[in-house]
Amino acid sequence: MNLTRKSFLELAALAALAGRRGFCADGCKCSVYKGIPIGVITYSYRSMKPGAGKTLEYVLGSNLSTIELMSNDVEIDAGAPMNKLSWKMSKQDKAALAAWRLTADIKRFEEVRAKYAAAGVSVHIVKFGDIGSKGLSDAEMDYRFKVARAMGADTITREIPDPKNIPGWWEAEGKRLAAFAEKWGVNVAFHNHLQINATTYDGPLLGYSKRFMINYDIGHFTAANDTDPLDMVRKYHDRIVSIHLKDRCTKANGQKNLPFGEGNTPLNGLFALMLKEGWKFPCDIELEYKIPEGSDAVKEVGICNAYCRKGIGA
Repeated sequence: MNLTRKSFLELAALAALAGRRGFCADGCKCSVYKGIPIGVITYSYRSMKPGAGKTLEYVLGSNLSTIELMSNDVEIDAGAPMNKLSWKMSKQDKAALAAWRLTADIKRFEEVRAKYAAAGVSVHIVKFGDIGSKGLSDAEMDYRFKVARAMGADTITREIPDPKNIPGWWEAEGKRLAAFAEKWGVNVAFHNHLQINATTYDGPLLGYSKRFMINYDIGHFTAANDTDPLDMVRKYHDRIVSIHLKDRCTKANGQKNLPFGEGNTPLNGLFALMLKEGWKFPCDIELEYKIPEGSDAVKEVGICNAYCRKGIGA
């Protein structure tokens, strides 16, 4: 990749910033504790001001070095015509973004990736929540996989389809998505909210492609079920590519999102299990509890990171 003088100076400044914050240059391992990568989904910073370069600034402020990157965050950095969260955009804004995507220069994303790498931050997932939607053309599908590849990510995440529709009307969409995943050599991992239970993945979904994986939200599972959320990790550890970390209460306790250590989600039990079995899939903080007055998302994600590090014993 050819860099302009401006880009070179930006990368040098980011590398210097990473060094001051204690990040290391050997494979972005500074928030990998005893082999367990602790990162963040950048949705966690949705309360912060958006803008080019802002997301990287927030990640560094939370002392993390690995992320699941929301599509709106990376597209803002790459020059997309947007300056707000994608779910707050008007129909006109969304149309402008869709048009930009079809002519976007993928080299812009490679430049964004270089800035993250210079700061010691790796991107293991890009989230395009609409990947596989019926209305997306082949070109729109290809764009999403190209962005993931350009950012160095091996996975794109999206919501799990309603299990009642598999097999059913979603089957054709799933098989089409599987073909794109295999074409590009990029995984598609399914994220759960409260619709998950212990048998959700027993159906045909994961059988559509070896590239179909699980982005397991252990907090949401805790809130939705009375069974042990660690059993899902034991059962599907070979198909889990990442875990979302949050501390939610059980149904009996109101299903609330709470600061780490105050809910019913067995986060420390998860770390103990991973250490025992040698499982090293990324665990990404997803900040969903109410931010205390006087704090902000950057500080709170940093507190969650410190909790995880302590729980791992690093």
